[in-house]
Amino acid sequence: MSKGNIGVTSQNIFPVIKKFLYSDHEIFLRELVSNAVDATQKLKTLSSVGEVKGELGDLKVRVTLDKKKKTLTVSDHGVGMTAEEVDRFINQIAFSGAEEFLEKYKDKTEAIIGHFGLGFYSSFMVSDKVEIYSLSYKDDAKAVHWSCKGDPEYEMEETIKAERGTDIVLHINSEFETYLEDATISALLSKYCKFLPVEIVFGKKKEWKDGKEVETDEDNVVNDTNPAWLRKPADLTDEDYSKFYHQLYPDQFEEPLFHIHLNVDYPFHLTGILYFPKIKNNMDVRRNKIQLYCNQVFVTSEIENIVPEYLTLLHGVIDSPDIPLNVSRSYLQSDMNVKKISSHITKKVADKLQEIFKNEREDFEKKWNDIKLFIQFGMLTDEKFYERASKFALMENIDHKYFTLDEYREKVKDSQTDKDGELICLYTQDPDATYSYIDRARQKGYDVLLMNGELDIHVISQAEQKNEHLRFVRVDSDVIENIIRKEDKEKTALTDREQDALRYAFESRLTQNDKTHYYVSVESVSADALPVFLTQNEFMRRMKDMSAHQQGMSFYGTMPDQYNLVLNTAHPLISTVLEEIKSGTHEAVAPLEEQLASLEAEEKRLRDEQKDKKNDELTDDEKNAVNDITKQTADKRAEIKKVYADFASSNDRIGQLIDVALLAAGKLTGEALSRFVNRTVKMM
Repeated sequence: MSKGNIGVTSQNIFPVIKKFLYSDHEIFLRELVSNAVDATQKLKTLSSVGEVKGELGDLKVRVTLDKKKKTLTVSDHGVGMTAEEVDRFINQIAFSGAEEFLEKYKDKTEAIIGHFGLGFYSSFMVSDKVEIYSLSYKDDAKAVHWSCKGDPEYEMEETIKAERGTDIVLHINSEFETYLEDATISALLSKYCKFLPVEIVFGKKKEWKDGKEVETDEDNVVNDTNPAWLRKPADLTDEDYSKFYHQLYPDQFEEPLFHIHLNVDYPFHLTGILYFPKIKNNMDVRRNKIQLYCNQVFVTSEIENIVPEYLTLLHGVIDSPDIPLNVSRSYLQSDMNVKKISSHITKKVADKLQEIFKNEREDFEKKWNDIKLFIQFGMLTDEKFYERASKFALMENIDHKYFTLDEYREKVKDSQTDKDGELICLYTQDPDATYSYIDRARQKGYDVLLMNGELDIHVISQAEQKNEHLRFVRVDSDVIENIIRKEDKEKTALTDREQDALRYAFESRLTQNDKTHYYVSVESVSADALPVFLTQNEFMRRMKDMSAHQQGMSFYGTMPDQYNLVLNTAHPLISTVLEEIKSGTHEAVAPLEEQLASLEAEEKRLRDEQKDKKNDELTDDEKNAVNDITKQTADKRAEIKKVYADFASSNDRIGQLIDVALLAAGKLTGEALSRFVNRTVKMM
């Protein structure tokens, strides 16, 4: 028996390994099984070059539990190790046998996983003691037994072992006895080792017999050694791709929309299959669904450093030995290879979408609403993807017809270009709620887009930034004649006093609160337009919509909704109401207006006298005179407003017109709607 100290530079190396080297304790099993697979792959390589003679025999890697002894064992029938090799590859931390083997047999080797030589030591994270029993394939080799209790001291001696290969025996620490449970180990093997290139056996297959589950004599192989992404696309059917998708995601019941098979040999090695799931809302729900593998060993689902963020919405597998990993294979390092791989995947995804759009447009349109969130997310976050996607990104109108932006501009340019040369694209987020506005637009021969997606508002803002003389305006943001103005705006023929009378009367019937503010404007629109209608400023409404999905814009989200009640003076009903107001309030308003006119004249005179003086040159009497007359003027206006408000409070026609406008905009609900119905019946 020999004794010695493991070659480390610090007595503290084991605490570092146990606590900091690996991000998750559970990956110890991945590392040990990967090492066993490496040993098996090395044996295959040596056999292929004639350095190992005869039959190789059973090459399965076996994982076994002994709950009584509290041990977990990983066994292989690979190349095994001599005492000298144990001393070099185990006792000298980070001297990787895989690295040395790869260099020697780089042109002939099977896929070798390990690179750093530290994977074995992850076993000490969960073990009080680790033993190695190994017999090398080499002629006349002696079996070796190595043991260590998680400190730099080890013991190594010759032993007897019947078969070539290595057994790693972990004496599980009491804190981690969950790793002695069949279900735990089965789950870890499924997670990390599902597609390793050598068969992994854990126990025996089970079947139901006489009402209970019993073991059979057949090995329970837990992995698929030839997964779909390693096979040629020509050898796979749509059914094969679907089967593999559900193999990856057994809890996913929906079929993917389509797939992309990746197979790159130069300038880097990359294989994989990416699937487009149905994506409608809540982008975070299905993230981290692309599984990253390195030579068929699962590494992580957190691949933001490998692909752009929007591609993390896809599902599938990426496998590349050229993606650099740290010693734990748990976090990705950023280098030029990663950037090249990311760029290539982005291009392949865009090319596939372009191909489907070009060759199967009808099918593409049917799937658009399921994939548009992904495409829009990409366009908003990746300039190169935007350039490619702009050729196949679609917009849907309310007739459910689809257009690219270029196609749509061509469709509406003649009818929807205003007098200033701006092309106006009308849209709605709710066709039912804005039906009357849409109907009015259609009467003018205009088209209306449907923009009710989670990112639609961001997308149209991006389109406006990238295209001159192009604007998207919600169809209810203003009267249609103002949205697409074909000629100069016609001024109303009403006097300022008449406009004030209408404004004061209607304002008094509008309910204001912290969440909703209403303003009243008087415009001459058209005799065939509604007499009263509600509009909402495009900029403010869009900012509020965007604030729901964009950090730094929460200020807009806290602001009240602001609406403009437009009184169409070209409509005869408004003329009728105005006459009712004037006749019903003249006796009270006339003397007040005379007094107001006198006060306004006096205020103007005083201000004219003081306009050439600086504030510090004015006497207190001069300042007080202006302040007093200003207050008297405001008070007089308030008296006039009250007269109009008192009249309006009992005028059913004013209440009815306001409610018609609110109803057309989908804003009349609850008690207000009930009052409107009752009033309508009464007026009939």
